[in-house]
Amino acid sequence: MSRRRIGFWYRLAAVICKPPLLVLFKRDWQGMEHIPADGGFITAVNHNSYLDPLSYAHYQYNTGRVPRFLAKAGLFKSGFVGLMMRGTGQIPVYRETTDAANAFRAAVTAIHKGECVAFYPEGTLTRDPDLWPMQGKTGAARVALLTKAPVIPVAQWGAHEAMPPYAKEKKLQLLPRKTLRVKAGPPVDLSAYYDQEPTAEVLRAVTDLIMGAITEQLAQLRGETAPTAPYDWRKAIAQERRAAREAAKATAAEPAAATEGAIAPQQARSTQQAQEDEGK
Repeated sequence: MSRRRIGFWYRLAAVICKPPLLVLFKRDWQGMEHIPADGGFITAVNHNSYLDPLSYAHYQYNTGRVPRFLAKAGLFKSGFVGLMMRGTGQIPVYRETTDAANAFRAAVTAIHKGECVAFYPEGTLTRDPDLWPMQGKTGAARVALLTKAPVIPVAQWGAHEAMPPYAKEKKLQLLPRKTLRVKAGPPVDLSAYYDQEPTAEVLRAVTDLIMGAITEQLAQLRGETAPTAPYDWRKAIAQERRAAREAAKATAAEPAAATEGAIAPQQARSTQQAQEDEGK
């Protein structure tokens, strides 16, 4: 079966990025034997730091199977970064536009050509307070069912210690020297879904299987027990908004109650004054 050649641009990126990664960080890489030697496949990766795409790319590059990332279209337009994104064959994603489906078609084509396509199924940095993978989006599941290609779950941990997610200042914290941990697991068994219509329910079930496999690998890396259910960001946002509305209503009600409390004694004094005036 075919496989993609690394090519000039990827080698150039490696020449630029690998030396500082080797010097500044320690590595704990596991599960490289699960990366297919030939043929197209999908990797599904968790995301907890702006630094971890470099950590994962370094790991994947050293397997000899370079990934094609699905990345925001804006990254392809900016100077040297855009040049490298285009040169290394990354796949632009035009979010919430009529061109959004093109990314999935490009991913399917790449896999049929024997390439590796890397998905971050969460779609963004995890919002889970403890940095576990949150509920995933269904893009990777859709491509997996279309291609029936192996889906390799990849977990990573440690990059967040050097660059914490959502920090006010995105500065590297290099000392003491951090360890970038990456672990690939065996392919996720999706064969039960290959002959089914890719309904919303099927895509959700496949996505949950993929996210569960990533979480299992991460639990082994962390040496901890994972949550029983993934963090649902949308549900959490809805709850926060509901709590904010209720708090706003309560705050608005307090001045009204205070005003009524102030008016009552005034009314009582006015009534008393009126009675005294009548007595006179």
